[in-house]
Amino acid sequence: MTLELNVSALWPVLAPALAAVLVLVLDVLWPKGGVVHPWVAAAGLVGGAVAAVPVIAQSPADVTGAFCLPSGPCLYAASSLTGGLQLLALGSALVVLVLTWTEWSRAGRGSATGAPTVVLVALFLAATAGVTAVPAARDLGTLLVSLELATLPVVGLVALERRATRHGGAVAGAVALLTTSLVSFALLALGAALWVAATGTALLSPEAAAEAAAVPERSALLLLAAVLVLAGLGFKISAVPFHAWTPLTYATAPLPVTTYLAGTSKVAALGGMIVLVQALAGTSGFALLAVAVVAALTMTLGNAMALRQVDLVRLLAWSAVAQAGWLMLPLASLSSRAVHAAGGYLAVYVVATVLAFVVVIAVARRPGGGVLLSDHRGLARHQPLTAAALGLALLTLAGLPPAIIGLVAKVVALRPVADDGIWWLLVVATLNIALGIAVYVRWLAALIERVDTGESAPVPQPAAVAAAASGQDAGAVTPPEGATALPGPTAYRMPVRHRLLIGILSALLLLGSIAPVGIF
Repeated sequence: MTLELNVSALWPVLAPALAAVLVLVLDVLWPKGGVVHPWVAAAGLVGGAVAAVPVIAQSPADVTGAFCLPSGPCLYAASSLTGGLQLLALGSALVVLVLTWTEWSRAGRGSATGAPTVVLVALFLAATAGVTAVPAARDLGTLLVSLELATLPVVGLVALERRATRHGGAVAGAVALLTTSLVSFALLALGAALWVAATGTALLSPEAAAEAAAVPERSALLLLAAVLVLAGLGFKISAVPFHAWTPLTYATAPLPVTTYLAGTSKVAALGGMIVLVQALAGTSGFALLAVAVVAALTMTLGNAMALRQVDLVRLLAWSAVAQAGWLMLPLASLSSRAVHAAGGYLAVYVVATVLAFVVVIAVARRPGGGVLLSDHRGLARHQPLTAAALGLALLTLAGLPPAIIGLVAKVVALRPVADDGIWWLLVVATLNIALGIAVYVRWLAALIERVDTGESAPVPQPAAVAAAASGQDAGAVTPPEGATALPGPTAYRMPVRHRLLIGILSALLLLGSIAPVGIF
């Protein structure tokens, strides 16, 4: 059997993968050249993003294939939606790289992260290559390998936290993520075996699925295979009841790695679900009731738990669970409109969530800063532009004006469900809109709360000053009880990279609110 490779179609995946290999080779040839590794990583991410643009520009009916069989099907197929997901993954990964640039450049030389730069950058690039490969996978082998490549290196990034105050927690978070990954892989492998038994092929082909669904004995196997694969992907996307790892891992991982989990990794999870739903599109008898039930449970539990949080990282973790329900919501309808609605919602979610994390990191890294809700009290008074950017991100997640893009995303996500007449799911989603508004308005209220700072400027604690000076996360450092949450306006100057990221991400949300039709 011969395969038509068409390597040019693989560049969104190959660029970060080759950058990872180049980083390892450079470390052998130039052991002290760690400062170069982030630049190589940035070149790989930008190169992959540039390669994804022509894929996005092609007609929705066209597909760019690679590893094509003589009979016609391809093991790798990139549509315009696939290209959009790949660009989203590479762009959010680039944001994370900028956030970690200083720490990773001097990693292993007395910084909080004990692992050398080459290890961190190689793990990061390998995971990103896996994420970009998932949406284009068209066979079970490619899908399983890509999903694990997107997950296992991130376990290493979580575990390599070396701060004395959080090392134990980081190991626990990494173990939770690893255990979840292994369980999800077992479910995926079992589902894949049943898929092959039902369809007679490892290809994720709508024609093969429709043929199997027409035979009663094979139809039952196909249904069970779809449920098991969806359960395995549910772990990746933080869907209930497979979400238990999310709050623990988010709260204990380094904040930039948490940002990666909340943004880039979600592209792989939803990309895998879209691949499966597209493969089931030819089976008219499959309503995917399991997707609808899991989506309803996920958004409800996520919003309910987020309402109780005072730790903003945990709040964003439960918010990610709730938003996972919204990502799955349109997939309860087997239609091309549903798939594009889920992809559009993912784009809005990733940009807004990454922006919220960037602001949280910026506030946490100043002297005396932290990640509690009280640390954001009065932020609008001392840092109005930063507070406005965070407010825009929260309004987008809540689906409230003037963040029109968030409102449009929710409407578009609900439309396929309404077209299919799944009214009970529409009622649950509507109730969760109200719950979500309560979650984010509570945070917004803290931003504009008036804080009396007239008595004296707070004295930053030595641990907080040291953390900020070294560029580390200050999430574990909180000011003493009774101290003012915010330093004076001249006490701290935000790093340029944080201001640049906040400006770019805010501009994307603003542009999307002006012309949201272009995203969906």
